[in-house]
Amino acid sequence: MTIEAQGLEIRIGARLLLAPTNFHVIKGDRIGLVGRNGAGKTTLTRVITGEMLPSSGAVRVSGQLGYLPQDTHAGDPEQTAIDRVMSAREISSIIQRMRTAEAEMTSPDPKVMERAMRRYDRAQEDFDAAGGYAAQSEAIVISESLGLSQETLKQPLGTLSGGQRRRVELARILFSDADTLILDEPTNHLDADSIEWLKGYLRKYEGGFLVISHSTELLDETVNKIWHLDAQSSRIDMYSMGWTAYLRQRVVDEERRRREREVAEKKADRLMKQGMRLHAKATKAVAAQNMMRRAERLLENTQESTQAEKVADLRFPEPAPCGKTPIMAKDISKAYGSNIVFAGINLAIDKGSRVVILGYNGAGKTTTLRILSGIEMPDTGTVELGHGAKIGYFAQEHDTLEDTMSVLENLQHVAPDLDNTQARTILGSFLFSGDDAMKPASVLSGGEKTRLALATLVTSRANVLLLDEPTNNLDPASRDEILKAISKYEGAIVLVTHDEGAVQALNPERVLLMPDGDEDLWNDSYLELVAEE
Repeated sequence: MTIEAQGLEIRIGARLLLAPTNFHVIKGDRIGLVGRNGAGKTTLTRVITGEMLPSSGAVRVSGQLGYLPQDTHAGDPEQTAIDRVMSAREISSIIQRMRTAEAEMTSPDPKVMERAMRRYDRAQEDFDAAGGYAAQSEAIVISESLGLSQETLKQPLGTLSGGQRRRVELARILFSDADTLILDEPTNHLDADSIEWLKGYLRKYEGGFLVISHSTELLDETVNKIWHLDAQSSRIDMYSMGWTAYLRQRVVDEERRRREREVAEKKADRLMKQGMRLHAKATKAVAAQNMMRRAERLLENTQESTQAEKVADLRFPEPAPCGKTPIMAKDISKAYGSNIVFAGINLAIDKGSRVVILGYNGAGKTTTLRILSGIEMPDTGTVELGHGAKIGYFAQEHDTLEDTMSVLENLQHVAPDLDNTQARTILGSFLFSGDDAMKPASVLSGGEKTRLALATLVTSRANVLLLDEPTNNLDPASRDEILKAISKYEGAIVLVTHDEGAVQALNPERVLLMPDGDEDLWNDSYLELVAEE
């Protein structure tokens, strides 16, 4: 029931993410892993779980590990949501054996029926040993607590929205009876009630867990240790305290480091000057060299105070000219199998208009954006583009990025007219410099993928932006930048978000309520629905 790392070093290309480090996670450890986007938090969790190999050192895991990654595309799209949740304990496969045996028990062939009855009895014994119907009830309770209705649990995964898929994977991990949990941004796509339930679950959890989250409320109420992954020093600063105490201690530590560095620099400066004077005398050359080495060691052994970290220049493009109504949806509908998501939706997006789409998870918000962007086709109705319309789509699951391509190739794929220098200049403003531009998109963290997806929008000259949860996975400083970009953009924006701050930055004129498609003028009474939907 532990995670133990010895001499763990992580590099991506030539870049050092984590200098050789020892750490452990044991029962009762409630660790918040924090740091800026791109510091290597998600990469560290991938190494711990065995998805990636370290550059050196080793990680040993004992007991069962439950891992929620940021990108949740796992599972057979034909598998039902409840079966996916229960597969964490292998109960779903036992239930499938029972169903198959039940079907064969109706066979007119006595031998087939007899074999089926024996198989059913064995499956029933396995089902009871695994917790049986009590376990199934537990899986349903956890799922409902995370906002998944019993009707949703019966649906195939392929028919669910990204937010619903994310909740299914979180329910699966919490149902798994894992001894240790690693949760990467678990509050993404959760409404306020589900977040409250999750906080209560983690407070009562008896095993150890490591959580990456930009939700300060979650960290403040659930963790007893903070690990800060410092991108500058490539080290983990470990604090055996909760979030609020950690924030105070960080200020104290930074001031101490600043003072120590100032003293060391003054001593080193004196030693260097003395060494240079001695070096002028041939007989004192060895003493001079020793003195200069002492000065260098003095600086090497003193930690630099943390410098102000760079913030990405998260901006949107200068919109190209367009007509009065660049995009219009007429009587669009969408269904997946027998599940009708929405029907008869009408929406006109005028030049420079600002619209927010609200609705519960699974109401069709993301599907509406995908249809407006042309990625999906409606079952009925049409989407008409007006004169000069240029659509920019930001997908919450980063579906517009090619995982097999590098960061640079992804940008050049959508903007082939850019030469390497121009492309790297844009990427540099989004904090992809040097070798980072050559990393494959598949190894990027959620925050890095968000920055890359936004960088591809900058080159588009889009005059209508379709933004699906654009602040997910961003650290507070980067989130502030995207909110500024939303507020300053002169083109039209259609926004889907659970972030009240994003809605306030948008200052919407209208709201579209899904799945009914009712449209209304915006008023602040709708704001309380944003985090609850």
